[in-house]
Amino acid sequence: MADNLFFSRDTRVIVSDRHASAPTYWEIPVLDGFSFSQATNTSEITLNEMEAAAGGSRRGRRMFNDSYAPAEWSFSTYARPFTSAPGSGTVWENTGCDAHIHCVEEALWAALVANDVFTKSASTTEAEWAGTNVQSTTSGLTIGFGGSNVSNLKVLDIYFVMGQGTFVSGTHTIYKLDGAVVNSAGIDFDLDGISTINWAGFASMITEVTALPTVTINEGYDATNNFIRNRLTTLTATATTAEDIVGTYTLTLTGGSLNFENNITFLTPETLGVINQPIGHVTGTRNIGGSFTCYLSNSTAGSADLWEDLIESDETITNDFNLVFDIGGTASPTMKVTLPTCHLEIPTHSIEDVISLETTFHALPSTIGGADEATIVYVGPVPA
Repeated sequence: MADNLFFSRDTRVIVSDRHASAPTYWEIPVLDGFSFSQATNTSEITLNEMEAAAGGSRRGRRMFNDSYAPAEWSFSTYARPFTSAPGSGTVWENTGCDAHIHCVEEALWAALVANDVFTKSASTTEAEWAGTNVQSTTSGLTIGFGGSNVSNLKVLDIYFVMGQGTFVSGTHTIYKLDGAVVNSAGIDFDLDGISTINWAGFASMITEVTALPTVTINEGYDATNNFIRNRLTTLTATATTAEDIVGTYTLTLTGGSLNFENNITFLTPETLGVINQPIGHVTGTRNIGGSFTCYLSNSTAGSADLWEDLIESDETITNDFNLVFDIGGTASPTMKVTLPTCHLEIPTHSIEDVISLETTFHALPSTIGGADEATIVYVGPVPA
């Protein structure tokens, strides 16, 4: 008897930039725990009347499908930078190009921060994103939020390919998340783990398709030297403009998280007599922040001094810190996240075997209309 079951461990995820003439398809390995679903919005009509002369009382109801809710999806990937090897085939850089640094999950970052067009020419020009939001060089891959002050971000198609082994029509099932957008990315600082990014977003519709997309880029997805270890992560917190908080604090982390949120909502018509479908998305307030934990230490410029300075600060309404997370340390592969204008809340004590502090931070733009809350830089391993 043929095995007609699907296992999550056999699933492949392919992302497309939906380019009208020549779409690019990236294969992105995901971790266990991915999900995608779509629900319907319904209306209910009920009867509620008094007893009739004959003694009866109607108590029925009717249900109507009004519209499809936007599909929701989520999955996790490792943060995996690499140095591209110029050549032909499913690589970032074409023959004759420089060896630039990229990351396996780059297309997701591009969709989170802007609405840029991707170009991969067949000649010797570099593969690149339009604008300055995602820039790759031989020294690093830089991701910024300068282009995120837009009402619509980049739209993708995401394919979940279910089935084991080489694709054969009829034995595999492919679900396409049409018109997908990246709403959030979250990085958790698990002390003994590998740096992982939790992605989540929406899509207009989920459909089943039969044709497997031809992967354009899958470089670095099966490498073994581009994982980042959280345990090597360091944090530098420097007070910048606060009147009564001055200096740099040295903090050794025990955990934490960093979150990037677009607060996207979908627009859906409300025409009577049809099942309406979501037609597009609108961005909301950009929200970047998180928290970090460390032991309570009375060393000079340590966590105890940070707590004392924050709680005694009575001159500054919004404090201003430059936070630099060196995720994975300073030797490649690494990911550095710089938050130049952070407001720190007063740390809270956690009374355990070793007393610790948890500090919540909010990354703010330099001006209320700015888009410079964060910069992310990947550095890939040196090619063997």
